[in-house]
Amino acid sequence: MLRFPALRTIACASVIAITLSGSIGTAHAQPKWRDLNHNGKMDPYEDPSANTDDRVEDLLSQMTVEEKVAALAHGNLPGLGSPFGASDQGYDMPAVATAIRDRGVTSFITRLTVPPRVFAQMNNAIQHLAENTRLGIPVTVSTDPRNQFQEVQGATNKANGFSLWPDPIGLAAIDDADLVREFGTIVRREYRAVGIHMALSPQADLTTDPRWPRIAATFGSDPARVSRLVGAEIEGLQGGAAGLQKDGVAAIVKHWVGYGTSANGFDAHNAYGSDLLLNDAELARHVSAFKGAFAAHVAGVMPTYGILKGVTIDGKPAEPVGAGFSKQVVETMLRKDQGYKGLVVSDWAIVNDCPSSCTEPTQANPQSPMAIGMPWGVEGLSKAERIGKAVMAGVDQIGGLDDPAPILAALRTGQFSQTRLDEAVRHVMRVKFMLGLFDNPYVDPDRASEVVGAAASQQLADSAQRRAITLLTDRKKVKALRPGQRVWLFGMSPQAARSAGLIPVDRPEAAEIAIIRMKTPSERLHPWHFFGGMQAEGRTDFRNGDPGFDALTAMGKDIPAYVAVDMDRPAHIANLTDRASALFAVFGASDNAVLDVMMKPKKAEGKLPFDLP
Repeated sequence: MLRFPALRTIACASVIAITLSGSIGTAHAQPKWRDLNHNGKMDPYEDPSANTDDRVEDLLSQMTVEEKVAALAHGNLPGLGSPFGASDQGYDMPAVATAIRDRGVTSFITRLTVPPRVFAQMNNAIQHLAENTRLGIPVTVSTDPRNQFQEVQGATNKANGFSLWPDPIGLAAIDDADLVREFGTIVRREYRAVGIHMALSPQADLTTDPRWPRIAATFGSDPARVSRLVGAEIEGLQGGAAGLQKDGVAAIVKHWVGYGTSANGFDAHNAYGSDLLLNDAELARHVSAFKGAFAAHVAGVMPTYGILKGVTIDGKPAEPVGAGFSKQVVETMLRKDQGYKGLVVSDWAIVNDCPSSCTEPTQANPQSPMAIGMPWGVEGLSKAERIGKAVMAGVDQIGGLDDPAPILAALRTGQFSQTRLDEAVRHVMRVKFMLGLFDNPYVDPDRASEVVGAAASQQLADSAQRRAITLLTDRKKVKALRPGQRVWLFGMSPQAARSAGLIPVDRPEAAEIAIIRMKTPSERLHPWHFFGGMQAEGRTDFRNGDPGFDALTAMGKDIPAYVAVDMDRPAHIANLTDRASALFAVFGASDNAVLDVMMKPKKAEGKLPFDLP
């Protein structure tokens, strides 16, 4: 454990008391400047009117090597009952205090799912801890997406009070850049209201294999559309087209580059999906999808986990290592070729070991969160050597690293230079200054309750859910559902049907029409892997044994069937088209939204954002 000198300490019990009372972050007059290093005078880095670069350089001159090294760690905020941090109770404040006071970490991902007011109070308590350290460097709080339907632990979070929108693939089905920009704006307001400053999104990844499990988080398969919509979302998140604003959220576009091209549609979170298979022409298409992010002056970039196979970079074969370790991918392709000068944050756990329970887990020895590691191509290196290789490749922060000790070991053993360390710290601190965190990192818990999930925001999100739904049947042949009709439901809420004026019945033969909602088929081909056990893999065709398909085929053919397919991946629909009177593709929508479109088919504005197999 690193021990930082001359830290002003406060008892954890005090922090918890502050959290519960909400006394931090309530509206009150702010001082003209904050004496962060507690020396009784205003240093240049504390001066709100000073130039950002001057503030960064002054802070850098006052930081110890240990404090600089700690800035390169982007840790996980521990939650009560969950070391992974996915808690509905709150942060484990003693563990948070150890990370901030003893280890000096100032960037963390949050996975809390608590009410907005409590969320704001908890994040205020974290900033209070940071304010009482030697230099008072504020904490940057990041998050995976929170405003969408798809939920995969370690990739997205439950909305839990935040406005609930279609998945990004649904926004792609609408293909309205102004709407996506407004979506980003609302997400920005909600995040900042609870004290979140960094979005580990959007994904500029191209959908290329219909079996890939991350498709719902993308804007589809057309690089021009992906580029346009990614740029619009970043403008909304960051507060404008000119780049990150003081009231903005720093966007971290991901995953640079070629993610989603692994054999068999697997995912590079897993050892069996670590190879990305593409050629130079295909790589150029994936690069072009990021152009909108660079045009919007994105604050950060996250390299992908995978190893690029079959491509050349600057006339040389790509080094067979994960993108976060590749100088060709980060320094050459990103910084040199694209002229990118901002923050680079690695994806999570790339420097961790991947033991046998990670590469070949079994039912008796499944992969746990503590055995997650993605050191693809550098498995034989030590953690310090992996860190050095990533930093020298151009990575500024190591995602998921809670303890900066191995970063210090990498520096002291010559794995990377002092010059490179200072460059990385500048990138990290510049974002904090641009966000205004040195001037006031606190938020108002009362305002958080008003802003997060506000009625006007959810109304726009509800409209987007309906607009994204795509009618796959000839519109002229689809008769709108009518209030008073008797309906047999499968996969749909009877309460939602009643709210729409429909009459649910218990048996298909008692119904005038059947309404069936089903998922795109999938398999659990790797059930003992942490991510593989949650991800949709394998086939996408409907067969006997698929619950929704069985419900459809078991009905008498005399009953019309309206079928809604949740397309987190492109589905084979050949087995549905002859039986379904109306077929709808859904990309993240409530039952109420789906039924509303079935009663008013013209609301289904969506167009397929990918080809169906």
